[in-house]
Amino acid sequence: MKARRTADDVEEPWDADEAFRRLREAVRERPRAAVFELRDRGFGAPFQVLVASLISARTRDEVTLRVSLRLFAEAPTPGDVLKLEAADLAERIRPATFAETKARDVLEIARRVRDERDGEVPATMEGLTAFRGVGPKIAALTLAVAFGIPIVPVDVHVHRIVNRWGLVATRTPERTMTALEEVLPRRYWIETNELLVPFGKFVCTGTAPRCSTCPLRSMCRRVGVTSSR
Repeated sequence: MKARRTADDVEEPWDADEAFRRLREAVRERPRAAVFELRDRGFGAPFQVLVASLISARTRDEVTLRVSLRLFAEAPTPGDVLKLEAADLAERIRPATFAETKARDVLEIARRVRDERDGEVPATMEGLTAFRGVGPKIAALTLAVAFGIPIVPVDVHVHRIVNRWGLVATRTPERTMTALEEVLPRRYWIETNELLVPFGKFVCTGTAPRCSTCPLRSMCRRVGVTSSR
């Protein structure tokens, strides 16, 4: 599927199939996005994905992976989490950012899942965002990774890169999610986050992106790029 391009300096038209082929190759040897790595290590239950996604907010992937593995080794279910005091849980997820606030939110989610939903995490955006601390990005990541529901989880990397490509022109991650669903084939919606997180960390970085060696440069409008490597 191809999207319309308007820039004169793009060497070839955007092609999703070719772009995602190149993306997979570009990040094949890079550390993976934490929530996807946890899923593939056996921690893909909806509660685990939701908790890890919450922990990941404003936290580096390597920290999210480490503290989530430590937490789930001891407390993989809502009932297990509820055996911990808030201070103990905060210590287990430190050095994740805002550990005390996240511990409070995880405990409340665990309680509500156990008491109000018979242990089942909701599989809808509305149900997930009803939990304190869960915004659209965390909810979308949970729906995509835990339930396999086609949706585009948009974080800072995804938002920056697709706007830089010129694939969309949006100001917020929420609008980016909606815009991407209009131009990307559904089969790539979940994979977008999985690939663009490491791509954004190591290639299409926030400042001075590595445009000289980027495999997608020929399709990219480089919107907003003022310096690169």
